[in-house]
Amino acid sequence: MRRLAAALTAGAILALAAAPAAGAAEDPPPDGANDFGCKPSAAHPRPVVLVHGLGATMSANWSYNSPRLADAGYCVFALTYGQRDEQDNPLYQPGGVERMQKSSKELKAFVADVLEATGARKVDIVGHSEGTVMPRYYMERRGGAKFVKRFVALTPLWRGTNPAALADLRDVASGFGVAGPIIDGVSGFCASCPQFLRGSDYMKDLNADGEAIPGIVHTNIATKYDELVQPYTSGLMRDGGTNIVLQDVCPLNLSEHLLVAFDPVVTQMIMNALDPRHATSVTC
Repeated sequence: MRRLAAALTAGAILALAAAPAAGAAEDPPPDGANDFGCKPSAAHPRPVVLVHGLGATMSANWSYNSPRLADAGYCVFALTYGQRDEQDNPLYQPGGVERMQKSSKELKAFVADVLEATGARKVDIVGHSEGTVMPRYYMERRGGAKFVKRFVALTPLWRGTNPAALADLRDVASGFGVAGPIIDGVSGFCASCPQFLRGSDYMKDLNADGEAIPGIVHTNIATKYDELVQPYTSGLMRDGGTNIVLQDVCPLNLSEHLLVAFDPVVTQMIMNALDPRHATSVTC
């Protein structure tokens, strides 16, 4: 059981270590984001809210896509959510480490502020990794679905993940009655980490109503080289939405879990998903 605890803990640390380097606690927005004086145009009537992944921040995750979306005429907004108390480590505050139910409250408040500032009735969300499954709680359990039109998900994990067989190890531990203490130990520094695992209570709760959210236009962008979402097909919805596997479009593309947020091919796909009437061919 000690080896099992070490494996689960190592998996959580791996997820955090693999995230883009976060900035200081005072995290500035990425270029192009959080101009609360921005008014959506007729061409792009909905603000775009960018939701980062585990261990990242808004500036770390969206430094590539935010300015490009703004240059394309979108009102772009981003937040850093799920940080622990700053006094734990004032120089490094990874985001997304709180339980996703708690983080979804932050997203709810942020979207409300965006709608009030812009006068828009709905937003579009572009999420990466945890930014694909945390917003589900906002939309499905906190009434957010009525405020979202399009949801573009990069490296999503609708059915959870099983990296290094951690979900299998958790299930084995359950048989010995020690899964709870192990999960509590991991949650001490990353409360969201156990929630990502295949078969977690969090995943079961959301998937009890299906994967696609009624009224939301879903676009799911997965990569075969995803080292954190295992298997990568967890990000392909079974009951709705448009599923895109990056290598089905560009067979030689090697972007993995993190690089999709900095890949110009993926940026083209995001643009097409946000404005399908003016979609252009993806250039590999």
